[in-house]
Amino acid sequence: MRDTTLNAVAVVIFAVTMASLLGPLVSLSPAVVAVFVAMGLVIFSLDQLGLEGRIGNIAMDALAWAAPDHRQRVLHHEAGHFLAAVLLEIPVEAYTLNSWEAWRQGLPGQGGVRFGPSDPATVGQDRFSPQSIDRYCQVWMAGIAAEQLIYGDAEGGDDDNRALGRFWTALGRSPSEVALKQRWATLQAKTLLEKHRDAFDALVIAMGDRTPVETCCDIIAQHRPTVDH
Repeated sequence: MRDTTLNAVAVVIFAVTMASLLGPLVSLSPAVVAVFVAMGLVIFSLDQLGLEGRIGNIAMDALAWAAPDHRQRVLHHEAGHFLAAVLLEIPVEAYTLNSWEAWRQGLPGQGGVRFGPSDPATVGQDRFSPQSIDRYCQVWMAGIAAEQLIYGDAEGGDDDNRALGRFWTALGRSPSEVALKQRWATLQAKTLLEKHRDAFDALVIAMGDRTPVETCCDIIAQHRPTVDH
């Protein structure tokens, strides 16, 4: 069961408990509480079976998004991915910052940077050179690196670690090497972001304003050190 699903279940249980306790104080009929509980269970079941938990993801994401600190962490995390991809010459196709934006754009998951032209975790070993493998690994770990750079630790990144693990498996590499590659890629990505800190800070602001991908790329180019041009 996904963490989001567990959180949603906890919220439902809490809401039902509070309604049961406070209902009599506000003259709320037990029958009304029962109806809402039944409706909630039906929606929850349909969400899990037919929508892979998307409604639950959107609801939990909306609650978290209300906190300014969370919004800033997400922005810095995704800006790390975006900047690393551009600097390492991996094309960025789109980005979203939460589950609702991803849903509206028809993208899977809970939001993030979508780079192409296809998911590298679904292709075989022959497609990638050692250099391109390293670049993709750095891009995946750049979100964690960005959080560490700004906050000293990372709260997000579980999906990124899993994506790198799937990629490594698709390449036919040993699973025992994944953790080492993750640490290496995180360190490299952090160094890259530090070197281009001005571009990173400008990109965070631009992505917070939902600036189009092309314009974000132009902003990065404007803030890159002269020696990079």
